[in-house]
Amino acid sequence: MAKSKKAVLKPVIRLAVKSETSDSNSQFGRGVANLCLGVRELGSLNAAAKNMKMAYSKAWRIIKETEAALGMQLLDRDGAHGSTLTDEGNKLIDAYQEIDAKLQKVAEQEFAKRFK
Repeated sequence: MAKSKKAVLKPVIRLAVKSETSDSNSQFGRGVANLCLGVRELGSLNAAAKNMKMAYSKAWRIIKETEAALGMQLLDRDGAHGSTLTDEGNKLIDAYQEIDAKLQKVAEQEFAKRFK
């Protein structure tokens, strides 16, 4: 019998931000964060959606639902000229990325201590 390769395990942290006052199930998680990063990098929601192989209409719906649930505007839309992140949108994505990275690092360290 051939020896199988030992699986390398790694914890995966999924951070989400939700409004405590909203009845909506919508939250700011990795998918919305990736859409926002795409807008930041590519200058439009349409380009960000295409880059994620997502229909623009779905991306638009996700952003609108998330904005309504959080009570904040994430994107400034300029018609045919594309979109940019609002100041609040930029602050949220920056905080999200920083916290997500820290949580992932801590989770990996703690997992390594406990599962050798």
